Amino acid sequence: MVNQVTKGPWVVRSIAHVDEKNRQVYFLAGGRDKDEDPYLTHLYRVNFDGSGLQLLTPENANHTAVVSPDSKFFVDNYSRADLPGQSELRKTSDGSVVQVLEKTDTGALLKTGWKSPEPFKGVAADGKTEIYGLIWRPSNLDPSKKYPIIEQVYTGPQGFFVPKTFGAANAGRRGFQSVAELGFIVVMVDGRGTTGRSRAFHEYSYHLGGVFDDHVALIKQMAQRYPYMDLERVGIYGTSAGGYAAAHAMLVHPELYKTCVSISGDHDARLDKAWWNELYQGYPVGKDYAEQSNVTLADKLKGHLLLVHGDVDNNVNPVETMRFVDALVKANRNFDMLLVPNMYHGEGRNLYLVRRRWDYFVEHLLGITPPENFEITQAASNESEGQD
Repeated sequence: MVNQVTKGPWVVRSIAHVDEKNRQVYFLAGGRDKDEDPYLTHLYRVNFDGSGLQLLTPENANHTAVVSPDSKFFVDNYSRADLPGQSELRKTSDGSVVQVLEKTDTGALLKTGWKSPEPFKGVAADGKTEIYGLIWRPSNLDPSKKYPIIEQVYTGPQGFFVPKTFGAANAGRRGFQSVAELGFIVVMVDGRGTTGRSRAFHEYSYHLGGVFDDHVALIKQMAQRYPYMDLERVGIYGTSAGGYAAAHAMLVHPELYKTCVSISGDHDARLDKAWWNELYQGYPVGKDYAEQSNVTLADKLKGHLLLVHGDVDNNVNPVETMRFVDALVKANRNFDMLLVPNMYHGEGRNLYLVRRRWDYFVEHLLGITPPENFEITQAASNESEGQD
């Protein structure tokens, strides 16, 4: 290494372009503007010697950029969960806009009564660390009523997961808004132990498997600001590490989470992929592996739990769910289960499973009997949530 090029309490996320002729680097980074969501990325330019750092995309949004081979121009695509996307051709010299290439038109969508999700900033369970989330509401929201809350969760330490772009937050593939339209407030939270922030923020989950107190803390803060969010009726769902997290959150925080749908969950790290757990939880296998296992905590179950797993899952072996089931049976706990033939990892856009998940929350959180054998068509929903 010749010299350090950047420094400071912010995160360089990727290198966008290297201009060898002018000895400059273009890169995407987040967290440098203290008044902004630290997960949002911007394009910067800096000289090889670390001098001349310049912000080229000042708009409060998540930016991605492609720099031209001659280093004179770049295409900037930017949006935010609550800001429709825009694409612009800009100069690398100062970031000025040469031409607006494309702009998302939400006119037809707004006429339906749709409203964009709301980014939410609060404080972690430690009372000082800022954490961020997102809130989706039904288009016919009546603030005078009480609405159950559903959290879509994923706590895998390999990334952060609250959507930061308009497309990711509003795409039908994940179906957050479609769940909200059933009569729920849908939320996501990135707590400590995930990426995109400082090293200390990320390492907080080492040996912990996930930090669930932060999720509880932020949901309570959301409900304090918006009293129509009903803390007595909270559900949670997730896939893979999110399936583990959803069930685990219910086991360790039964005072908040009353209903859970856990899909393809890796419920016991001792049975999961060695490379994954050794990377984020350490080796050799210690007592923390057992302490954080949903199998170990099965007797803590209260409320309604639906376990879903495919019999040919080649990512998370279904034995992880079966071990959890065995522990629940031995603990004399009631639960529901769908073992799905020929299903790999996650729902895989299986609309029958989407409907069963919807039905479970409608029945147990809304207290309504779902329509029998309701069929979701591809046009109505194309969702398949969850990460690997």
